[in-house]
Amino acid sequence: NRSDRPRLLVGGSPSSSGTVETEISKTRIVGGEDARFGKWPWQASLQMGALGHVCGASVISNRWLVSAAHCFLDSDSLRYEEMTLFQSICSLITLQITLNNLQRIIVHPQYDQSVSDYDIALLEMETPVLFSELVQPICLPSTSRVFLYGTVCYVTGWGAIKENSHLAKTLQEARVRMINQSVCNKLYDDLITSRMLCAGNLNGGVDACQGDSGGPLACTGRSNRWYLAGIVSWGEGCARRNRPGVYTKVTALYDWIRHNTN
Repeated sequence: NRSDRPRLLVGGSPSSSGTVETEISKTRIVGGEDARFGKWPWQASLQMGALGHVCGASVISNRWLVSAAHCFLDSDSLRYEEMTLFQSICSLITLQITLNNLQRIIVHPQYDQSVSDYDIALLEMETPVLFSELVQPICLPSTSRVFLYGTVCYVTGWGAIKENSHLAKTLQEARVRMINQSVCNKLYDDLITSRMLCAGNLNGGVDACQGDSGGPLACTGRSNRWYLAGIVSWGEGCARRNRPGVYTKVTALYDWIRHNTN
């Protein structure tokens, strides 16, 4: 949870700010800033009834989005029939898709809630999305693509600005760096599998948080194209020292994504 294990907060009672605080945490960006209008056109928001925003997602084609499995399968997570998908740019909603427009939700068959392994889900839309300047897909990195340690990437979302805080009203972005896998594995007592990667700042202060789950970790590649390197998955707290964000590693699951999305 983005604050203890998957970063998903579901099923609590409204706080004084009108948002929901619950035991499993959703992640929101800590140490970030408001995103410029139209800057992250693949960012989507999964919303549920009175709870509003509960998870992020990324547009990867005109029919498919990718998110985190724990947004759908963990105890107290989203009830499909009440879920609505909004593709939003900052606070402006440019595309609204109700669950009726979702043909399928495919959760990875090896998803393991106890350790957050294979934390990925695919959402297929019944009707293709029309791309525009404000709605664009993010590229998928193939199995062979390597994001070197120290690479600067961006995590985006509407999650909390600090642990157990209210959600953001405007889409947030934060600059994070890829962290060495073995270093991260030591920090997290050997819980980091080959389907995970770590990014953030070992000194703390910048991270995803509750409400950011399922959203993108985007890195640039050749020709300044943006690639979906990771999916916000879990972490211990938000922006704590030596507790970087843990993301589902998209290159490790590229073949599964391709197989299921044709």
